[in-house]
Amino acid sequence: MLVLSRQRDETIMIGDDVEITVVDIRGDKVRLGINAPRHIQVHRKEVYDAIKRENEAAAKLAPRDVPEWTDTDASEGDIRKEAK
Repeated sequence: MLVLSRQRDETIMIGDDVEITVVDIRGDKVRLGINAPRHIQVHRKEVYDAIKRENEAAAKLAPRDVPEWTDTDASEGDIRKEAK
């Protein structure tokens, strides 16, 4: 792990596209501003872990676990409720 010291309004670069700026420091809290391209997802670690768990659980679903009332139209990419 790389550990860097930064003061307020100083920035760290990750690659050529990601900037992390120290916006504010109050007591033991640091506010960071993150500039990244839209294709790079930025999440707090606890949110990232929750998304990862949900994706892993969804990947384990068998076709029988998915409700029959959904129908995917591959040509339009939408999901519609079937009228049964």
